[in-house]
Amino acid sequence: MTDAPGQSALTLPRFTLPMKPAAFLRDYWQKKPLFMPGAASGLDEPDADTLAGLALEDNVEARIIRGSAGGSWELKQGPFEETVFAELGERDWTLLVQSVDHYLTDVSLLLDSFAFLPNWRLEDIMMSYAAKGGSVGPHYDRYDVFLIQAAGSRRWQIGDICDEKTPKLPHPDLKLLADMPVREAFVANPGDVLYLPPGVAHHGSPKTVTASPGRWASGPRITRC
Repeated sequence: MTDAPGQSALTLPRFTLPMKPAAFLRDYWQKKPLFMPGAASGLDEPDADTLAGLALEDNVEARIIRGSAGGSWELKQGPFEETVFAELGERDWTLLVQSVDHYLTDVSLLLDSFAFLPNWRLEDIMMSYAAKGGSVGPHYDRYDVFLIQAAGSRRWQIGDICDEKTPKLPHPDLKLLADMPVREAFVANPGDVLYLPPGVAHHGSPKTVTASPGRWASGPRITRC
């Protein structure tokens, strides 16, 4: 992505909270999930090739998770060689790139939309690209997160509040839940945003496939699938 001269501000990434910040902080913040259809815009860039390019850089934190429900799971840590993407195949993998806002100026502007939160709650923007069937498995995070759908459609299943005592699958690298009863489900289309408080179990999987949202604190994760 480049900061092209004369680029329209309408194309820049933006999140609009669909209520007054005081109401969100009072009723949802660290209390319960909130699904916000059409709350984000300007999500056309970066594309999957740009994310893959970042994952090749030595100073960029990136991961590839392969697997599917009921099967085995594998984690690969970057930086990656170009050949790794040719070897992945067409399904059941997800690329996650951390701190994209540190490398792409336009992406960093999305954080301005979260000024209603304390600055120390915002750490970075993680972006992901999921192939057909790609998922990171059922899990929970220890931080607040805003899951932003940039392209494609993703089905989010929401479970119970979890902690360290919640049963996990036996895996050396991934902390995936052994069982996740589904309490709510949402289909996120481009521009939809799902807020999750810390500890809420969730599992996302692509509903449709296109070649198209906080690092460990509050912040947006952006998903392309």
